[in-house]
Amino acid sequence: MERTKKLGHELLTSRAHVNNAPILICLLSSCIGNAAISDQGLEALITLQAFFLPLLRTELAASAVKEASERLKKKRKRSQEGKTDDGEKAEDIYRKWLWSKYRELLRLLRKIVASSVPNPTLRVAAMDALMEFARQQKQGRFQTRIYLRLISSLVHSKAFDDVILTILLPKYFKYKDICYVSYSGLAELVSSSISRKYEDEDISADNEEIHISKSSSPMVIQNVYKFLSCIPPPSEDDIEESEEEMWSSVNGLLSDKDNFGGFGKQKTQQTNTDQTQNASKKASSSRISAKRMRSKMSKAWMSFLKLPLPVEVYKKVLANLHKTVVPYLSNPILLSDFLTRSYDIGGITSVMALNSLFILITQHGLEYPDFYNKLYALLEPSIFMAKYRSHFFELLDRCLKSPLLPAYLAAAFAKKLSRLALYTPPSGSLLVIALIHNLLRRHPSINCLVHWQDHKEMGEVEGIETKRPEEKIDNFCQSTAKPGRDMFVIEEKDTAKSKALLSSLWEIETLRRHYCPAVSRFVTSLENDLTVRAKTTEVVVKDFSSGSYGTIFSEEVGRRIKQVPLAFYKTMPSTLFPEKATKGSSPNLDFAGWRFTPCDRNKSTS
Repeated sequence: MERTKKLGHELLTSRAHVNNAPILICLLSSCIGNAAISDQGLEALITLQAFFLPLLRTELAASAVKEASERLKKKRKRSQEGKTDDGEKAEDIYRKWLWSKYRELLRLLRKIVASSVPNPTLRVAAMDALMEFARQQKQGRFQTRIYLRLISSLVHSKAFDDVILTILLPKYFKYKDICYVSYSGLAELVSSSISRKYEDEDISADNEEIHISKSSSPMVIQNVYKFLSCIPPPSEDDIEESEEEMWSSVNGLLSDKDNFGGFGKQKTQQTNTDQTQNASKKASSSRISAKRMRSKMSKAWMSFLKLPLPVEVYKKVLANLHKTVVPYLSNPILLSDFLTRSYDIGGITSVMALNSLFILITQHGLEYPDFYNKLYALLEPSIFMAKYRSHFFELLDRCLKSPLLPAYLAAAFAKKLSRLALYTPPSGSLLVIALIHNLLRRHPSINCLVHWQDHKEMGEVEGIETKRPEEKIDNFCQSTAKPGRDMFVIEEKDTAKSKALLSSLWEIETLRRHYCPAVSRFVTSLENDLTVRAKTTEVVVKDFSSGSYGTIFSEEVGRRIKQVPLAFYKTMPSTLFPEKATKGSSPNLDFAGWRFTPCDRNKSTS
């Protein structure tokens, strides 16, 4: 430890000890797999950061280093005579050497952040150093290339753990420019059109892949999702951001072409002191508007959703898409292809995609004609046992709330739900009764399902009685021949062909004799005339969507019941009959015409 401090003190105090920098870098590199010298590595990291940061404003200024490197390459091909003196050549070589050590330090810091270092403090310090280098390398303008390379190292890392998610990322994602650059960088990394590495000088020395293609491993895709989920969504209001909310001292966020086009082929511009000051003043008054942030967020998420998502990530995306993504996109309709494909898969995937798709239909004008038929197909007995059943049935109630739905559609849902009530546990039966109660109240035209007068009425409802007898439906003729037959076709996936209006809710009548008292009591709510909306109210489906045997038992135990007459004595009687009658009553009142006398137990009575 003392030797490390001595090397650091010499490096910071004298240019003659500049060779201590490679020694400290090697010491820092050895700390990755050795917890015993992590304190020495932390000390070396602090020293190297203090050494290179001041040089970024002088010898290691990005534009000066690039120009010096280009001059050196050209000078190797032609004679040195009459063009530069030895002093200038030596200075260029020194700058190039410093730049190579600086690049080596950046690669090492990325490796520390993306690896399972035993000491989390070292990872935090490495992340802080990288972010500080990204801020200072371009004289206050945020160096997006360093940060983009850091993102790539993180998402390709197997050590993307709680240290990253809970400590490092939230620490910087409170800054608007960091969020902006993160969205931009992830959109470029995830884009399938990226198939090459950085061509920039400070990146080409690293052999790691920086892009995320369709052939990326599930681990990488999962890390990208975690990274995207950590970025807070843009604010609703478009107010000017204060300096405390920006990471870089100068808001140097350039256009996409300048920052990411060609991956490092940025144009270098010579600026003098006055131009830098003017740019700083102009940037300080600028802001990252919510519109720009939404645009970058949309691009990042749309690029991510084109990847082959693993099943676990796929479910997480669908479960949170309607809360964390859809409200903040610049054009949510862009999600329609992804959501409709998910909705067509069926099963639990369709259930999870339903919420976001419903938002696009109701709030953003998405046209999806087959929406209700797909929703109708999801009504299976297994849905009452699904993990997201509570959310599904609440959304189902909202989907069927519009009074503009055709009668055959509302009748099909009511009939299929009543049939499912015969297979579900008591909690599911309660939920079905609540849904049917709301359907009957919202759509008076299907109240005919509760009670049919005769078959002629059935024909009039469906338009079966026509002028020409040959136009009568064959199934209706069969129903007249067999009045007890249910015309509803439960296997039919098209609600218009299910013939629900030719049936009745006889399944609800069977629930009157249900073994669970809560179900048999709740059925009586359908006896009221639900067409009179002024005297009835809708049932809150949320109160029943999370029900189970436990909730029903708890409710039954907590119910207050009326007192009923029971055969019991308040005090233990001493004799079978009272010896004395009460005042105003005759003795042996219960047994008129009989007289009972006490007798000896040892003697028999005559």
